[in-house]
Amino acid sequence: MTLNTITEQLTAAGRAIEHDSFAIIDAEAGPHDYAPDAWPVVRRMIHANADFEFNGLTEFHPRAVEAGLAAILAGATPIVADVEMICVGLSATRLAHFGLSTHQFISDDDVIARARAEDTTRAVQAMRKAWRLGRLDGAIVAIGNAPTALIEVVRLIRDEGVRPALVLGMPVGFVSAAESKALLATVPEVPWITIRGRKGGSTLVVAALHALLGLAEARQRDAAA
Repeated sequence: MTLNTITEQLTAAGRAIEHDSFAIIDAEAGPHDYAPDAWPVVRRMIHANADFEFNGLTEFHPRAVEAGLAAILAGATPIVADVEMICVGLSATRLAHFGLSTHQFISDDDVIARARAEDTTRAVQAMRKAWRLGRLDGAIVAIGNAPTALIEVVRLIRDEGVRPALVLGMPVGFVSAAESKALLATVPEVPWITIRGRKGGSTLVVAALHALLGLAEARQRDAAA
């Protein structure tokens, strides 16, 4: 039984339901090739939408989980999202425990104006604004909606030397979604977690982040023991 207190459900009934759900997933998922620290991330993603295909579709850079935990435990790490849904979906209490902040720029007036002037998407311009503000280096970049945001992040990594701590690249859709994630999977310089194919979404990014927060609390607790 977990001893986490910050990253668990707040009531005994809620914790029991979540733990039972995880036990069912473990039983029904069958064999997998994920490392022990990666499986809790995949399991929580399955939990978020009851889709067992993420056991196999989810891919990890070799340093992804360790880099994510280091960024969380360092404190004051920004989480830069492509859409507000990710920021709203993350637990404020859990973020506050680690001193993490969330940022998204998709609806900013200057982002909209630049997108119109340069005939690009708001998502592209939002990532460029985050870069200009110095928010991407050392950040956890969380993309669950816009493939163009992920493509731009890869460009910034390659052309501008941007170095996020971790990229969660999980945009969903039919235009460039699969291609953007395949592109991310070719990046060796920056750790990433992604999903092969069209599936994805902000809910999965939130689930992956909550799993990493839980792993971070367990490591924090063990270090203090």
